[in-house]
Amino acid sequence: MNQNYTYAVELKNVLKRYNELVAVNNISLAIKPGEIFGLLGPNGSGKSTTMKMLLGLVQPEAGSVHVLGLNVKDDSVAVKNLVGYAPESPHLYEFLTGIEFLDFIGDIYGMRAEEKQTRINEYLKALQLEGREGDMISSYSEGMKQKIALIAAFLHKPQLLILDEPLNGLDPRSARIVKDLLNKLKLQGVTTIMSTHILEIAQAVCDRIGIMYQGNILALGNMEELRQMAKLPSSGLEDVFLKLTGTGDVKAVVEELFK
Repeated sequence: MNQNYTYAVELKNVLKRYNELVAVNNISLAIKPGEIFGLLGPNGSGKSTTMKMLLGLVQPEAGSVHVLGLNVKDDSVAVKNLVGYAPESPHLYEFLTGIEFLDFIGDIYGMRAEEKQTRINEYLKALQLEGREGDMISSYSEGMKQKIALIAAFLHKPQLLILDEPLNGLDPRSARIVKDLLNKLKLQGVTTIMSTHILEIAQAVCDRIGIMYQGNILALGNMEELRQMAKLPSSGLEDVFLKLTGTGDVKAVVEELFK
């Protein structure tokens, strides 16, 4: 792996269209190693497309994407080996048991058998899946499936985590463990890009936040900088987000619904 990089993630003038729809509109973004970065935005704003381009799952029509010093277009397999990804709606092999699936994931990443088994056991215990790892994934609740997807993302000790709605369906204890783990990994230089609609989580966990809207990066900065942009000096992220995206007419909408 190329260790000589300034940014863990760097996008330059990236454009992606789906037919006539501009999903990502000429965006540039740089994320430092060890940063927990929140990528927020309304549905359809381009967040998931941007994340998939970081993995080489979607190719941009213009611009460049570098991850951990590697050009994603040229080295997509190498990038995938270094990244842990948990999509918003994980597609698991439900005909496997939980342990079979995680064992398979560890083998894909070429993990040594002893390390693989140790780490799987640690995560199963931490996320309270012990005793259920031998059950078919098809029998799991949505929260249990989410835990399996997260374990699969963390298992091989990636240098970059890309997590799309990572806390969906998790019980409070498991959600707290995941948040604390991200902060621990940050101290080891692991970078996290997180997308979530739960803005309180983004405000509490993320070092910086990028707000996407209609394919553009509308605002970028830490909480204090975002408050200044929105001219809401003492507000939380929810009010700042609604103000910056022009969707702050919530009260009027509710009043209209009650007419």
